[in-house]
Amino acid sequence: MSVRLSWCGALGLAACALVWSSDEDPRLSENETIRRSFTAVKSADVDNFDGSITVAGADRGDIEMEVRKTIRARSQDKIEEAKREVHLDIAQNGADLRLYVDGPFRSKCGDGSINYRGSRYYGYEVSFEINVKVPRDVNLRLRTVNRGNIRVENTTGNFDVENINGRVDLVGVAGSGHAYALNRPLKVVFSRNPATASDFGSLNGDVDITFLRDFSADLWMKTFNGHAYTDFDVTALPGRPAVSERRDGKFVYKTNSFYGVRVGRGGPELKFDAFNGDIRIRQREQ
Repeated sequence: MSVRLSWCGALGLAACALVWSSDEDPRLSENETIRRSFTAVKSADVDNFDGSITVAGADRGDIEMEVRKTIRARSQDKIEEAKREVHLDIAQNGADLRLYVDGPFRSKCGDGSINYRGSRYYGYEVSFEINVKVPRDVNLRLRTVNRGNIRVENTTGNFDVENINGRVDLVGVAGSGHAYALNRPLKVVFSRNPATASDFGSLNGDVDITFLRDFSADLWMKTFNGHAYTDFDVTALPGRPAVSERRDGKFVYKTNSFYGVRVGRGGPELKFDAFNGDIRIRQREQ
């Protein structure tokens, strides 16, 4: 597998290449389980590369982490090399917790960029299945790239979630924020409607968001090859005018291609962007 990624722009992630080869299958594997607990945490940042992230909120005061690390390699020497080169960095700075998967695929410029050359080049693959139990009100920043989904359940803090090649599911969440799944579907089910501006999107998957019945907000939607649907009664919002700027002595106009509708009395601005998929904005039955 060969992947080149960078954190950039509004999406934060861009995939430039993805190549699989059957003759890259490793011959040996080795597993390790890492368990840690933390107290007095208000925000958790989990930055994975290969593998899933699962976060479960509960009425608790501490954070409990369990990580299953799997190394697959073509030889025992390569397993030992993977142990030296790829590791999970764990750091708590006051109320902020960070879990960061580091390795030779990470850029050294400090911006989170990834330049993954594939298991044939390295001679190994290392995956981390990260499971975290958190207090409900913890703010979350979650990232992963390959062979893994992101799932969050029963949290009330704000969220910033991105996945490249897996799906994103946020179920029973009550915060506001940003959620994006580049190549797979995004699904969010709110237990309390978001109180502040939020955005949801996918390039190649559907965007499926469920709100409570008393939902009031201004919705801005955009899809290129899909359709937008909603269970709520809506009224159209006036289109936003083009913004002009002067470049090299010429005026350049930028248009906003989002279509706006108001639900209820209006409220926070919520954006939905599904380039090749459908947008579904649902009303929660219970």
